Amino acid sequence: MESPVRKMQCAMETVVRGKPEAVRMALVCLLAEGHLLIEDVPGVGKTTLAQSLARSFDCSFRRIQFTSDLLPADITGVSVFSPSEGEFDFRPGPVFANVVLADEINRAAPRTQSALLEAMGEGKVTADGDTHELPHPFMVVATQNPAEQHGTYPLPESQLDRFLLRVRMGYPGRDAEKELLGDNRRGTASGVAIEPVSTVEDVLRAQAEAREVRVDGSLVDYILAIADATRRSEFLATGASPRAALALRRAAQARAWLDGRGYCIPDDVKRLALPVLAHRLVVGADFSTPRKRSEEAEAILAEILRGIEIPL
Repeated sequence: MESPVRKMQCAMETVVRGKPEAVRMALVCLLAEGHLLIEDVPGVGKTTLAQSLARSFDCSFRRIQFTSDLLPADITGVSVFSPSEGEFDFRPGPVFANVVLADEINRAAPRTQSALLEAMGEGKVTADGDTHELPHPFMVVATQNPAEQHGTYPLPESQLDRFLLRVRMGYPGRDAEKELLGDNRRGTASGVAIEPVSTVEDVLRAQAEAREVRVDGSLVDYILAIADATRRSEFLATGASPRAALALRRAAQARAWLDGRGYCIPDDVKRLALPVLAHRLVVGADFSTPRKRSEEAEAILAEILRGIEIPL
């Protein structure tokens, strides 16, 4: 019998054409209880991927369009005085949803970007001294334009570290783009047309099962070797943190579960190392230019991976 998550994958692929790996990474991130950063130029389907994930299961979904004039309270919510009751009532912001799409997150000022830090790190929001729990599951799917785009504010390292995975969409293949051009519904304001094929309970159950996927001691050593090599690299100013190593382990468990396995294999770790770790690394100033920093981090990490022995 086909699992609910597998049904979600099939439903998403009917909308996100020619990008099965991007769909797969989005589901891995959801299963690993992480947050997803989608980075690429405008018009390649970043928002479509985020919307298709949220609408593939029956959950609450909110979209926040980040702009330069957006305020933190526009995200987290605000307390409003009620004259009849003589007290302040908290009005939850759009962050109070199972899946939150932070569209073009790097177009907002850093102060506004940081409003998501507590929510992404701890699953709660503190306003006026009161703490409010966010729903479960909770996932932020953020899209951002490349740093060289006009009117963008680069995300600080502390915020990048909150994202479990970073993926790039890339341009579609010729056949997939031809199929898009032949679809008369594309290019309209109809949005993503997907009927939910799963429930919140299904997703919570899948997340719990993914946490139980076995990770052999040799794979733990492999993850530690990768993290240690990034810390010792002469080309990197900042290597992978313990949180980054833990994120790689969680993502590997989720990938194994998605493949129908109750155990991880070396390929789970190797294939996820770049999307999990690259955006957390800081390239040394002598080896980097601002516009190409993320690409250089990926190239350095790929070279590091080639030099580490893969466990049998």
